[in-house]
Amino acid sequence: MDYSNRQHIHSEMDDEPQESLNACVDPSPYVPLHRRERIQIQKSSVCSRAYFVVVMVFFHVYIINVIGLLLYVHYNNSPGEIVSAEVNTLPALSSGLSPPDPPQQDRELDVSQSFSLQRIEGIRVGHVQRVSIMPERRHEMKTLSLKPLLFEIPGFLTEEECGVVMQLAQLKGLMDSQAPTPQGGQEDQLQPPLSLGPKETFSLLDLDQDGLLQRQEILSHSHSRDGTWLSPENLRQILTSLENSPAGVLTLEEFRFVCDGMSQHPLQQQGGTRRGQLKRKSRHTWLYQGPGSHHVLNTIRKRVTQLVRLPSPLVELSEPLQVIRYEQGGFSHGHHDSSPSHPETTCAHTRLAGNTSAHTEISCRYITVSVYLNSVDGGGLTSFPVADNRTYEEEALVQDGIDLTDTQSSCDRGNLRLNPAAGTALLWYNHLSDGNGWMGELDEYSLHGDCPVTRGVKWVANSWVNVDPDYQRQARYQRLVTHRQEDESGKDEPESPILHSTLHQDL
Repeated sequence: MDYSNRQHIHSEMDDEPQESLNACVDPSPYVPLHRRERIQIQKSSVCSRAYFVVVMVFFHVYIINVIGLLLYVHYNNSPGEIVSAEVNTLPALSSGLSPPDPPQQDRELDVSQSFSLQRIEGIRVGHVQRVSIMPERRHEMKTLSLKPLLFEIPGFLTEEECGVVMQLAQLKGLMDSQAPTPQGGQEDQLQPPLSLGPKETFSLLDLDQDGLLQRQEILSHSHSRDGTWLSPENLRQILTSLENSPAGVLTLEEFRFVCDGMSQHPLQQQGGTRRGQLKRKSRHTWLYQGPGSHHVLNTIRKRVTQLVRLPSPLVELSEPLQVIRYEQGGFSHGHHDSSPSHPETTCAHTRLAGNTSAHTEISCRYITVSVYLNSVDGGGLTSFPVADNRTYEEEALVQDGIDLTDTQSSCDRGNLRLNPAAGTALLWYNHLSDGNGWMGELDEYSLHGDCPVTRGVKWVANSWVNVDPDYQRQARYQRLVTHRQEDESGKDEPESPILHSTLHQDL
């Protein structure tokens, strides 16, 4: 190769690195930088969105899990069926065995934490909710009051079913709810004359024996379950004197002055002692609802069980169905279906497992389901005198000298009055909750009565759910009755079953 050729090759080789260097430096710097920045922005945006989506997914999953856990705890702790602390404290009628009792501490702990009596929510007055008490249809249940918690269920029974219940009651035979006061000479023969002076009368009315007659003592006497021997006129005079007294009480001397102004002394009525005023005027009977009874009666019990949403053993071992007939002029004064509980008392339905030394048996009725069996031609309204009052005070039951519990004279003054309609049921709670899911104190607002029937007759069927305020006593009663029924069923010639009517007095 000659010298000129070699020089040409070297020049080309020298030019080539320069061109490649220019190629690296010369292109416009904005395009690749701009592209690089845009790519970085896109990557950051994608990462931010992905991170946000992941966080939101985990957040929603967490919320769903929390809600699911709450629902699980709620439905597993709700009283679908009351069982014993060990396995089944309140065994169903069909259970064959009763497990041994655990230690008392464990049982009490489980009672307070695990079991409860479910209560229907009233929401507000006028609220309507749909309930399923029949397989073929749903019923509307309307909230009538919150104090007491009271509901109305139209169409609870059909007209045919109402007719069957009335016929069964007539076949069973109706008895007087309370014997009327004898007239004239009959009363003199049955009850000799009794004449007490103001001092003895004052002592009978002075319940705490403090030498002062207080308004509360007069009201307590007038609302006594045994009736009152004070006439309405005497009652008004004493209450008026108490209101006019500067101290709000009456001494014995002041009471003497009040008695002197009365046309008749309270315990110097003609013909002797004035008998307790009638609390009701009606006729009633009890209809057994257990095995072998009429299918309509069994149907009523099943519907009540569905309606109250309580375990079937509580309903099945409650009182039989009470059927009441109010004829023209029939009534019942304001009263509570249940009673307050005290250490010296025992529930009538659990007396087999209760305190044998208790001298007083009381009715323990957690829920009342009252069904109208016919539509009344005139009168016969059901009155709740103090329903939804802001407060409850016995003094408020006497207004302008009129006792609101006296349905014969003050029926139109009741806060809530309901017209009977055939087949319609009323449900109300006679007791509050104790805060631990069991039956608590008596709900004073459940005071109710039946206004006099002015035309025709009035038929009512009452179904009560009996619950003992003492959970352990209720559990012992359930086990006791179940074992006795099992013993009866194991005999070759079974005797008549233990009817719950034999475990109750006609209250």
